[in-house]
Parts: sequence; C-alpha cells; structure tokens
Amino acid sequence: MKRVLAFTLITITAILIAYFSPKEKVKPLPIINPIDLESEMVAPELLRKGFGHKVGDFSFLNQEGITITQSEIEGKIFVVEYFFTTCKTICPKMNIQMQRISQRFENEKDLKILSLTVNPEIDTVAQMKRYAEAHGANSEKWHFLTGNKEALYKLARTSFFLLKPSETQNLGDAGSDFIHTNNFVLVDRQKRIRGYYDGTSFKETNLLIKDIERLLEE
Repeated sequence: MKRVLAFTLITITAILIAYFSPKEKVKPLPIINPIDLESEMVAPELLRKGFGHKVGDFSFLNQEGITITQSEIEGKIFVVEYFFTTCKTICPKMNIQMQRISQRFENEKDLKILSLTVNPEIDTVAQMKRYAEAHGANSEKWHFLTGNKEALYKLARTSFFLLKPSETQNLGDAGSDFIHTNNFVLVDRQKRIRGYYDGTSFKETNLLIKDIERLLEE
C-alpha cells in the first residue's frame, strides 16, 4: 500500500512539474534589414538602415501579359526568386523546389510566388508563358515576371538585396554572381524580409515551407 501511494505521489509530482515548467518558446522569424546583411550586397545609401525596410513598388508583366504591381501582394506573404528561362544550371533545380511550394499551398490565397527574370530580352511574355506551363504554374498564385531590365535589377538591389551594387554596371553579364543567385526570399504581409533560403536545396525548401506556415498563422 505504501509503495502504491509513493508511486502515485511521484507520478503526480512529475506531471505537475512537466505542466508548470516553462515551455521552450519558438523564436520568431527575424525581420531582416539592410544593416543585418553583408555590406557588399547593400546599396551605400541603405547600409545604415537598421529597421523599417520594406519591399518597394514595382510594375511588371506576368506570363499572361497582365500587369502585376505591389497591390498583388498587399497584405499577403510571398516568395521571390530571380532566374532566367534558358538557365541550364541552378534555375531548373530552383523551380523544382518552387513547384513544391506552389503545390503545398495550392489553395492558400494569402501566399504568392514571384519569379522575376534577369534576362528580359529573351524572357518575353510568350517565353515566360511556355516556361510557366512547363512547370504547372497557376497564374493566379505563381507569377513569372518580365519587363524593364533596369527596374528588375533595381528591385533586386534595393528591395531584396540579391544584387551587389557593383554588378549593376554589367547588367546581363552571364558570368556574374547575380545571374546565378540561388536564393529564395520570404517576405511577410508587411513587405518585410523574413528569410533567405537556398532554392536548390530540398532541406532548405522544407524549412521555407515551415516558415511560410508560421507566417500564415501570425
């Protein structure tokens, strides 16, 4: 009887300790500002900006020839990549992973995907349409964007920090790091950058999917 009572008391004590012990809190996703990044990726005029950075305005054509502006992602979470349709190296790997994201959130209206070209001379609306169809892209969710080259690169440099300012002098240089960036960028409903992910990595894309789910729950 004493043993049963002692065991019961130990069990109850263990349950109470587990219940009232402080729960490990999941760290919120960072809000990334220019000051948090390598200085070579940030335009000099933005280097000291430590808070308040938001993605700037834009206007490009998607694969349907429809003009897409910042209003498309107003109040929504979105994932961004830069690529070009004739790329034979990392871009196909990246868009296999982006397909996974699109399929995972197929019915989620609050998530958009923006795939911006770095080679608009070749990546016309018609070319983007062919590429989008080959990847099973839903044009209401996944926009393949083309347009003015200077505007595309400026957005990459000053909003997403995917282009070194020094490389803007050689726009379209197929050997530049920018052309071959493998980054996916996660942006929240307030147009703030919340993470960078290796778009060629299955594991990193899994992490991105989890982080998208976290933002959707906020």
